Amino acid sequence: MKKKVIIIGPAHPLRGGLATFDHRLAKQFIDEGFETSIYSYSLQYPSFLFPGTTQYSNEPAPKNIPIFSKINSINPLNWIAVGNSLKRMKPDLVIVRYWLPFMGPALGTILRKIRKNQHTKIIAITDNVLPHEKRPGDVSFTKYFLKACDGFITMSEKVMDDLRKFEKQKPAKQVFHPLYDNFGEPLQKEEARKKLGIDPSIKLILFFGFIRKYKGLDLLFEAMAFERIQAAGIKLLVAGEYYEDEKPYNEMIDRINIRDSIILRTGFIPDTDVRYYLSAADAVIQPYKNATQSGVTPLAYHFEKPMVVTKVGGLPSLVPHEKVGLVAEPQPMAIAEAILRFYQLGENYFIPHLRTEKLKYSWHSLTSLILELEKEIK
Repeated sequence: MKKKVIIIGPAHPLRGGLATFDHRLAKQFIDEGFETSIYSYSLQYPSFLFPGTTQYSNEPAPKNIPIFSKINSINPLNWIAVGNSLKRMKPDLVIVRYWLPFMGPALGTILRKIRKNQHTKIIAITDNVLPHEKRPGDVSFTKYFLKACDGFITMSEKVMDDLRKFEKQKPAKQVFHPLYDNFGEPLQKEEARKKLGIDPSIKLILFFGFIRKYKGLDLLFEAMAFERIQAAGIKLLVAGEYYEDEKPYNEMIDRINIRDSIILRTGFIPDTDVRYYLSAADAVIQPYKNATQSGVTPLAYHFEKPMVVTKVGGLPSLVPHEKVGLVAEPQPMAIAEAILRFYQLGENYFIPHLRTEKLKYSWHSLTSLILELEKEIK
């Protein structure tokens, strides 16, 4: 009998990095011989809580991965029904994604129902324990969720530290966020820029992903205004959807006079276009004000792009300084100096280090650690 694994988390037709991660994790378990499916959300967020344009992808579903869109995040009767259904299925292992306390009541209730079968072991992959943007109920919702789990996987020291503030006894392991290797192979820079309509001769850094306050795009804009950055002719490509009001950003661009230095592609970037943006860049920049880990980092590793990151959360441990990238204080001048240092060293300086470091970021390492943790659960 194949061991049965169920992943609870966002999946197609929901879009975004969490769904991408869940698809790739399911594929890895399937490739390793496990009977694997994903239980996703029929309603992930009420529309008034969702900051982007749409929660749904118009791209085809991943092949050969059973996905069931069953969970309604705001309907307690649904939580009980889904929990009882999964309890009766008696999976050997449930892996549940936790990234936002808002999901704590739904997931905590579902897991409590599953546990009643006295067979299934429950492991949470905790992307965040404490959220980037605090809201009422965060602590109580998180406690409710964590008590329903048997063990935990984190992908940064920061999240592990946050977890241990709540849960000191249950087993937990830390792993590197695996590479996003499902967006295709890197392209030649000239080919990617031609596709995007970008001058192949310019110096180009990339800010990639949803735009939210904690990601520090305003700090990066200020860095782009520095005279030496302007004199060097460096351009910034912003590729990602606004998850907040874009008006202050546009006003800032004009106020500090950097419009000619910025290329804005601020709609949602479909999976099929991701490789063009990563391949077009000289480097990827993450000017975050706070962070746990980032899905952009393993994406940069896959495309072998050096990174400039700020010294916050788990980012410095993922980006060895002056090896795979540069680490700067989360201040405009420090970010500007790091960008200039990157061009002083040159992109090719970082490539051998990137190729060595990225070997740590395999999906098999994650599944192995999950199964190792499962054995430790009593």
